[in-house]
Amino acid sequence: MSEHILVEREQGLLTLRMNRPDKMNALTRAMYSRMAEVLDGANEDRSVRAVLITGSEECFTSGNDIADFLQEPPSGMDSPVFQFMRALFDFSKPVVAGVSGPAVGIGTTLLLHCDLVYVSRDAKLKMPFVNLGLCPEFGSSLILPRLLGHAKASELLLLGESFTGEQAAAWGIANAALESGAATQAKALESARRFLELAPSALEVSKHLMRAPGREELRRVITEEGELFGQRLRSPEAVEALSAFMQRRKPDFSRFV
Repeated sequence: MSEHILVEREQGLLTLRMNRPDKMNALTRAMYSRMAEVLDGANEDRSVRAVLITGSEECFTSGNDIADFLQEPPSGMDSPVFQFMRALFDFSKPVVAGVSGPAVGIGTTLLLHCDLVYVSRDAKLKMPFVNLGLCPEFGSSLILPRLLGHAKASELLLLGESFTGEQAAAWGIANAALESGAATQAKALESARRFLELAPSALEVSKHLMRAPGREELRRVITEEGELFGQRLRSPEAVEALSAFMQRRKPDFSRFV
């Protein structure tokens, strides 16, 4: 599945580009494994100074590929999706995200672990976990209430309400909302390149200091969410909701946004 994750190198910048347009960049186990592998390698590679995570000008990602997920649900923290979460959570260098179009499920929660996030104004972000009989993941149940307040976080995580790129920027989930997908990609690339001009050790130390408070608490929450998410996947509620989704003639994640 390497063709679905394009790895691009430009001097000290490594770009991870989700490239599965026919499935709205829905993420499979193989794609998670590839991204985890690349991030782990980049973390140890001193020539890599920053990472950019993006999709296309039309779509970031529609989240998990449901058919792939149901074929082999994650059974522990060594599953591909959790390997990716760990790799991003523990990444010591700057990470920039460029988001256009749909960003569903982990397409939104992964942004909470990036250092800079740029979105298109018409981006549509959503975390429809409860809608599918599941529960929040990747630390979102801790980060979002603290960032947005309990009431707003409840709308997003319990009701699964969607929000725009403009709202993401206004709420502090993103740094800025740009006019178009092309402008978003350009801004994300420009900002990622700026890190190449800065002292790498100073960046790593500063990122560590900014993220250190509450870090182990967040790690514990991610683990607990992961365990509960796996249990939920096997629950009657989730099986019914996910099966109904898959039985549609052309399952379309965009209905969630």
